[in-house]
Amino acid sequence: MPNIVIVGAQWGDEGKGKVVDLVAPCVDVVARYSGGPNAGHTIVVEDRRFVLQLVPSGVLRPGKKSVIGCGTVVDPVGLVQELDNLAAAGISVDQLYISHAAHVILPYHRALDQAMDQERIGTTGKGVGPAYADKAARLGIRVGDLLDEAYLREKLETSLPMKNHLLRACGRDTFEVDEVVKAVRGATERLRPHVADTALLLHRWMRDGATVLFEGAQGTLLDIDHGTYPYITASSATAGGAASGTGVPPTRIHGVLGITKAYATRVGGGRSRPR
Repeated sequence: MPNIVIVGAQWGDEGKGKVVDLVAPCVDVVARYSGGPNAGHTIVVEDRRFVLQLVPSGVLRPGKKSVIGCGTVVDPVGLVQELDNLAAAGISVDQLYISHAAHVILPYHRALDQAMDQERIGTTGKGVGPAYADKAARLGIRVGDLLDEAYLREKLETSLPMKNHLLRACGRDTFEVDEVVKAVRGATERLRPHVADTALLLHRWMRDGATVLFEGAQGTLLDIDHGTYPYITASSATAGGAASGTGVPPTRIHGVLGITKAYATRVGGGRSRPR
């Protein structure tokens, strides 16, 4: 089977997770390339219901490699909870690989999201937008940074004063460096064995003949550039995001499968201006 992208063609909630689960047996790797814990891919397997927010939907198929690419944003504590839930259900996560270059959501991102954007845009309040904003502003902290606590502290000492200034302006509590480090320390150790240069791994696997399914989140009309701005998500939710969100060149992607449903809906509010 060729390397393909599965993407929502509307405003999300088209049933991508179900389709990924159906196609996953035909590929070797399922790679998530965008979004964060604001996604919710629901899959029912033998009367058991799984809701996956960060882990690629292919994890439910034995023997498949799962990749969380650099285009995602990762809540380390939430991801550990998701992995623990899968393990408790008897689902192996041994072949999960997390990009060292994926940016992380920290407690102050969630506080900022809830203070600034949740009512204005209708976000999930999970810190996704502020984490992507830090990425663009070159203030972000990446998964690889969590593995070196001294370096993590150094980066937090640079960025946290600015975040606290915004939080004070919104009438919210502020954060200390020690508090943030402590909040993610346990999750960091749990995730450490899964962190890798996933772009390099994908290139090597494809070189050796592996096929990849690229799993999108949200939908095309929520894309930050091509969606119904400003009522959009903060990542590249189109099929084109698969290349930048994993580090795989477009020439290695052979096709796109767009998922739609019979009627158009979207979560929350949202409108677009006349063009």
